[in-house]
Amino acid sequence: MKKISMKNREEYTYYLFMYLKNKQKDLFREDFLNLHPTDQVEIFKQLSPDKRKKVYHYLTADEFAELFIGLRLHEQKQVFTELEDDFALKMLVELPADEITDFFSEIPEHISTFLLNKMEKTEAENIKLLLTYKHDSAGSLMTTEFIKVSPNASVSQVMEQLRLEGMDAETIYYIYVVDELDKLIGVVSLRELISNSSDVTVDQVMKEQVVSVSPTTDQEQVSTIIKDYNLLALPVITAEDKIIGIVTVDDVMDVMEEEITEDLGEFAAVKGALDLDVTSLTAAKKRLPWLILLLFIGMFTAGLIGVFEATLAEVAVLAVFIPLIADMAGNTGTQSLAVVVRGLALNKLDRKAVIRLIKREAVTGLILGIVCGVLVSVIALLIPQGSTVLGFIIGTSLFVTILFSTISGTVIPLIINKLKIDPAVASGPFITTINDILGLFIYFSIATSLLHYL
Repeated sequence: MKKISMKNREEYTYYLFMYLKNKQKDLFREDFLNLHPTDQVEIFKQLSPDKRKKVYHYLTADEFAELFIGLRLHEQKQVFTELEDDFALKMLVELPADEITDFFSEIPEHISTFLLNKMEKTEAENIKLLLTYKHDSAGSLMTTEFIKVSPNASVSQVMEQLRLEGMDAETIYYIYVVDELDKLIGVVSLRELISNSSDVTVDQVMKEQVVSVSPTTDQEQVSTIIKDYNLLALPVITAEDKIIGIVTVDDVMDVMEEEITEDLGEFAAVKGALDLDVTSLTAAKKRLPWLILLLFIGMFTAGLIGVFEATLAEVAVLAVFIPLIADMAGNTGTQSLAVVVRGLALNKLDRKAVIRLIKREAVTGLILGIVCGVLVSVIALLIPQGSTVLGFIIGTSLFVTILFSTISGTVIPLIINKLKIDPAVASGPFITTINDILGLFIYFSIATSLLHYL
């Protein structure tokens, strides 16, 4: 298998295109199958529909299955419509159970039902079982293709079983040990098998303490467990301790990408609109409710300025610094929010860590407030109509605003998390809007109280 550089990919792609154009099947197969699957996918995505149809005829179903796995779900759906029925069914059978489940969950139910009826009964039952689990659970992530052995089996027997079943398993690094009732009682790694003599039995080398999850465990928790224990795969067991599947590390990487995308969408108040494949109308529908909500919240800012209209009328230069106060409030709060959301996402914020974080952010806000307050005070002295009192008002306002904004950006997501709501909901726009109002209130309150000194 060959991994090509970006520089060589263009040249390689050119020759593959020429092979397809000239119908040179053997040359295409030789060069294309010699590529790393990642490069195969990238080159395949550049092909026109006509050239893709040639690929379907040049590759076998099991060879194309490797490529199909590397495509995104929306790309898989497009490609699947181009396949002939027999080829499509043979290709699906070659996919891991979890990959088939992901694909079936994205296509119309009548089509998935039709395909299931065409598959072998045992495999179809496995897929049906996986489809019953909630989308973001361990059950929906797991694959039923794993190796299990008896504790009385010898190392030589297990190695022979691996030779027979290994190609059909998702991973062979972990071999799961079950009793006569199919209950999980231990795990042994391939390394341990290779390191021991052939007559040693599994129960002599297996580890009895096995980290596992139930099929209803949330996918984020599954990701955390795999990361914390440095696992390549995690067994999924029933209430009776029977192993029904495994979640592998590559599935977890997909989950992490999905969770990061979801949190980023909530953080920016564009949840559901980050996918580049959604239409402009769909993206607008996703964003509009958030913007309307923020619009009404932002009306408080306009109302607040109206309350202090007399102060502004008397000292018009105060209006110059309104954007500065509002922007610094929002920016500071968003920085603290990012720190908290990341800590919560990584499960690093226990009770002691929360207290330590609040203290740290408060001191950080104090330092930032002093530095920025002094800096803006000097600026206020240098502008036309500037004065010492104006500098004091602007500097003090900014100091207090940054301090409170830092604390609010820390505390609000913690409170929301305590209420069992995703902390990413306390997104940047919300923190920005709240801190805008807070900052302007502080600014005008201080300015009004010191108005007679100006």
